Amino acid sequence: MVPVLAFDIETVPDVEGLRRLHGLDNAIPDKSVAEMAFQLRRQATGSDFLPPHLHRVVAISCALRESDSFRVWSLGEAKDGEGELIQRFFDGLEKYTPQLVSWNGRGFDFPVLHYRGLIRGVKAGRYWEMGKDDRDFRYNNYVNRYHLRHIDLMDLLALYQPRGSVALDEIARLLGLPGKRGLDGSQVWDTYLAGGLADIRRYCEADVVNTYILFLRFQLMREALTAEQCRAECELVRSTLGKSAEPHWKEFLSRWRAPDDG
Repeated sequence: MVPVLAFDIETVPDVEGLRRLHGLDNAIPDKSVAEMAFQLRRQATGSDFLPPHLHRVVAISCALRESDSFRVWSLGEAKDGEGELIQRFFDGLEKYTPQLVSWNGRGFDFPVLHYRGLIRGVKAGRYWEMGKDDRDFRYNNYVNRYHLRHIDLMDLLALYQPRGSVALDEIARLLGLPGKRGLDGSQVWDTYLAGGLADIRRYCEADVVNTYILFLRFQLMREALTAEQCRAECELVRSTLGKSAEPHWKEFLSRWRAPDDG
């Protein structure tokens, strides 16, 4: 079987980059630098959400289904730098050439990974392959929006119309899944400043499991999986998480109330 890799990233403002762009002194606290950037962004767009090149990646989590196994983890260690995390992600694509699955990956995750990878000198040859060296990628690659080697579930289910997009948390909970746990995207920066990177990594891992299970339901809807196969895949996820001693997986399983996985 082709490996399936669901992924998600978490980011914080690139304070170092903001200082460089605005000529700010290192003595100014990180929180103040970020707040200045938020205020400028609100004045320009009405939202404080920064453009992708000003997001620094602090966590990348993956859920990988291959052979007879399922596993979920966050790349690297909490101490690892941004460049190392991004390089590990693209190294995984080089190793597995998986079916990628995301929720808003084309709208956010990959634009951030592109710009930040460029800044950090990351190598990502397999990802950028579009048929020059591998003809299989000419008509099905990771980059083209309408190819399926990367399925952005949010984008596809909305038929590429922004007004049709929905939040991962809401569609997950409508399906009886746990949805977001503990945090939401708006709290990541404050959590990071408070030293809560471990919580951010756990939050990101829960997001990728939600995303992977939504992918299974999508595969059921388009008849790529039978009801029995979908139930078996969900049971594999449950049994794998159930073997973990991590409290956030026990909580996840306790909140997974889908009445029928098929």
